[in-house]
Amino acid sequence: MFEAEGLDPLALFAAARLDPKCLADPNARYAADGISVLWELAVAQSGKPNLGLTRELAARFGNVDLVGYAMASSPTLLYGLQAMAKFMALVSDAATFSVDESDHGYLLSLGHVGNKRPVPRQRTEFGLLTLLMLCNWLTRRELKPLVAGFAFPLPQNLEPYRDVFQCELRFDQTTTFLLLKEENLTRALPSHNPTMLAMHEQVIADRLHDMGTQGIAEQVRRHLMARLKNGEPRREEIASLLHMTDRTLQRRLNAEQVCFKNLLDEVRVEAAQKYLADNRLSLAQVSDLLGFVDQSNFFRACKRWFGVPPGLYRSQMQDRSS
Repeated sequence: MFEAEGLDPLALFAAARLDPKCLADPNARYAADGISVLWELAVAQSGKPNLGLTRELAARFGNVDLVGYAMASSPTLLYGLQAMAKFMALVSDAATFSVDESDHGYLLSLGHVGNKRPVPRQRTEFGLLTLLMLCNWLTRRELKPLVAGFAFPLPQNLEPYRDVFQCELRFDQTTTFLLLKEENLTRALPSHNPTMLAMHEQVIADRLHDMGTQGIAEQVRRHLMARLKNGEPRREEIASLLHMTDRTLQRRLNAEQVCFKNLLDEVRVEAAQKYLADNRLSLAQVSDLLGFVDQSNFFRACKRWFGVPPGLYRSQMQDRSS
């Protein structure tokens, strides 16, 4: 995609200190921050604040690997998107994706984990546009989202966003998302094939097993981060997402000498630091995003994690950054 935008990919990879040879290995992974650096360099060198924000580029270069074949064989777009959420580890260790029913349809939410530096908005935009173009390709229709939401401030020029998303735009959101009508997700896909679906899902399961680069604890962390905003995830729920029984998940976590409760706590600490650094979020919103039933539990957890209540911890973070 960078090359199509007139850039030199090899020079960018060299500047970001990333080995381009890894692109030929489907099991290889780049560090999350390395990809952010790559985007930062590409935007700076191109001089294009909306680098990659075109439908043609997203449709041509967006890639979800084998997961795309399983999605194409699915009975409905909803099934395919839920499969994508389950198998996201095959696409990326740093991306999170969830499908949640809402009052107006379905929310398709994208996120990132494992980043110590801010994720460039261009990387987020391209990811969301890729998701929309993937939905169009699977349904063979031009879907019109109800809303496209972005977890970054209002940009100066909205025209590129209007051109590609063609729907209501919202910025300064807690997550990056598309809101689609239920009817768009529940219609039968023209490429549905039960036999091929079973085969692709088995191939994906085998690939994930063979990758060996991500232990079960990391997979659990990724699912926890994606689902915290829906309330405190239960171990049985995460086990189902990983296609295993609760007992199997517990046994595999024990083999890695970790427990589910501690993983949930670690994910919440990481997310709390991220959300509390964002002054646009109230403490009540942060509590909800971390999956706490009420704010008192959130306040007690912060005192345990940071030694102080959340409001004071936020003030300390601001003092350190000023």
